Amino acid sequence: MNIQQPVYILAFLCFLIFLSEWLCKYTKLKHLSSSLLVILLGAIAANFGMIPSASNASPVYDSIFQYVAPASIFFLLLGVNLKELRQAGMPMLIAFGAGALGTMLGVTAALQFIDYQDVFGENYAAIAGMMTGTYTGGSANFNAIALEYGMAKEGAIFTGIVVADNIMTTIWMLVTLSLPAFMRKLRNNPETISKNALKTTAHSDKEELSPLNLGLLIAIVLTALFVSDWLSDWAKTQGFGVPSILILTTIALVLAQTDFIKRIPGAKLLGMFSVYLFLVVVGAFCEITALAEVGADAIDILVFTGAIVLVHGFIIILCGIVFKLDWAIVAIASQANIGGSSTALALANTFKRSDLVLPAILAGALGTGVGTYLGFLVVGIV
Repeated sequence: MNIQQPVYILAFLCFLIFLSEWLCKYTKLKHLSSSLLVILLGAIAANFGMIPSASNASPVYDSIFQYVAPASIFFLLLGVNLKELRQAGMPMLIAFGAGALGTMLGVTAALQFIDYQDVFGENYAAIAGMMTGTYTGGSANFNAIALEYGMAKEGAIFTGIVVADNIMTTIWMLVTLSLPAFMRKLRNNPETISKNALKTTAHSDKEELSPLNLGLLIAIVLTALFVSDWLSDWAKTQGFGVPSILILTTIALVLAQTDFIKRIPGAKLLGMFSVYLFLVVVGAFCEITALAEVGADAIDILVFTGAIVLVHGFIIILCGIVFKLDWAIVAIASQANIGGSSTALALANTFKRSDLVLPAILAGALGTGVGTYLGFLVVGIV
């Protein structure tokens, strides 16, 4: 059977979403979140060869990253009330800044855990910069620095770094999903908003979605995606770059404040399904078997990436303790560093914290903006 068939891949991904929801509702796994399960199921399926993995990734995955992930952000932002921003703005920035600092310190420390000149050769500084970028705001920064130093042509080492990055990003997603519940048992910091406020905005499986609403919402999101990409390209021709995701966010926020959009049900339902589809692909990219193909340096590369994430985690958790930050904010800020806007958004919705949706996306966008600069800074330092 050809597992590269797009229809087969989409069918299997949707089945995994169904399975994660079913397991959460009707089995002893009900105490776990669907987001956690869908990542795990995606990783299991990819590593057992049931769906394509990172090394033989399907164009279907590229389409999900390019279109579905931004669409999930757009749909979920349609339920954002800007008045809630002030309640999580500064704490999110503090946590995000601590996470970025933790990443830079982590990269410096991680180099000392391995014989980096033997493992990476003369490319060690570029790799340090790439990891700083990707663990400050996501893979866009990783790619930018890799292109600058021609790392994509370095064969096995580049592949090993990419695989290890995917594995650590997936593991850290699982850690941050569990972080608030675990840390509240050790140190119960106050939440940023009351639980009563959350109940009015939480996602509901029973949200009404008729063909009328479905057609309208899909038309709106596709138009917004087209306009944001067009404006981003136009801005580049004028000599200044504006990421399309920021334009898409702005469009969604403007629309979200209008009474017309507020009356259209179904956006949260579509948003959550889109998030699950994105997360199951994140799980599929956790390809443990591919790391073995790198050879003798595989363990060192895994230790290197793992040490970065551990130092990052220690610093951002310490920040949460010192400043008594809401642990959900700490987890989301950390995910904005390690995974970017989409995974931070997924975390906010898994926690049913609609008040943190926009801060999560803005933190991710900030990471995308500054990650490349910090990456080049580390290249010069190390």
